[in-house]
Amino acid sequence: MPDNPNVKTESGRRHFLQSVFSGAVLGMAAQAGMEFAAPAMLSAQSNLTPEAALQELLAGNQRFASNHLTSIEHDLTILKEHTADKQEPFAAVLSCADSRVPVELIFDQTIGHIFVTRVAGNIVTPEIIASLEYGVAVLGVKALVVLGHSACGALKAAMKADAVPGQISALYPCLRQAVEKSGGNLDKAIEANAKIQAELLRTSSTVIRDAFKAGKLKVEAGVYDLASGKVTLT
Repeated sequence: MPDNPNVKTESGRRHFLQSVFSGAVLGMAAQAGMEFAAPAMLSAQSNLTPEAALQELLAGNQRFASNHLTSIEHDLTILKEHTADKQEPFAAVLSCADSRVPVELIFDQTIGHIFVTRVAGNIVTPEIIASLEYGVAVLGVKALVVLGHSACGALKAAMKADAVPGQISALYPCLRQAVEKSGGNLDKAIEANAKIQAELLRTSSTVIRDAFKAGKLKVEAGVYDLASGKVTLT
């Protein structure tokens, strides 16, 4: 993330990300997986298609929103033993750092199921791409969701663009395109930002782009509603 928030335009940022990660994450090694009895008891990702992985996330969110969690029924001792030496997540999520967005919980998943990256405003940075490339190339995740959320403080701040302490304003350039598309409407800015960041992942990372084009990975944008608990793909 740039120290000077006024340095990069969106096109410059895209070019920078493409340059940084043109040769990243060598030696793709998708992990071998375990069979699973039912979606509520997933233990690995290898047998899921990209579409099935995405649908498992959405089904888990439906369980969460209706207060019918199944992930709490998993034996944590067995899960920790199974994941101590390796991880086999079936999906990855780029989420906002907001404390009201507990990713595993809102998708009703447990230890080892989701590879999560978090940063204020769920923005794409070189560090975020590097992490997600690892999830795709090495861990073999089948679905990647950029998850915005209602009442996002980062978008609120970017829309106001007021003076702030420290480096908080470094977020503003990354969110500027969404703000410009919003017409002053926060909800529209949140939705636009999720879409913009998902598209950056599809185009700025050779690893993610190639997996997406080959049909090995779904890359989607969504918004989590704090009040209802529901995730809606955009």
